Amino acid sequence: MSTTAFQHEPGTAMECLSIPITLEKETVIDHEGRPVVMKCGFKIGGGIDQDYRKSPQGYTDNGIYCTEVHEGSPAARAGLRIHDKILQCNGYDFTMVTHKKAVDYIKKHPVLNMLVARRGVTHS
Repeated sequence: MSTTAFQHEPGTAMECLSIPITLEKETVIDHEGRPVVMKCGFKIGGGIDQDYRKSPQGYTDNGIYCTEVHEGSPAARAGLRIHDKILQCNGYDFTMVTHKKAVDYIKKHPVLNMLVARRGVTHS
């Protein structure tokens, strides 16, 4: 029996289809003409340190999920969608990370090569 990306037990092997997404962040320029922040245009929820049973989105495991995608953002243009589960980012396993570690990792890199699972597309 193969498992899916949803209801996945952290630390166990998983078989699932994944969607590759390459997101190149935008640099926002401040009023003095200096580059400020690399914007990616999405928010995440979850992590192995969070209680998924309290998630307002009703997630079924401790994965890292995309909870918001801003219209016209790099994330939207790259094809990321709300409720996508981020399995991997730049080769780094996102199935076993705390929320803070995932946020810090996403903030650190100007390009995010992600593998995501999407309900109705990547599992039965």
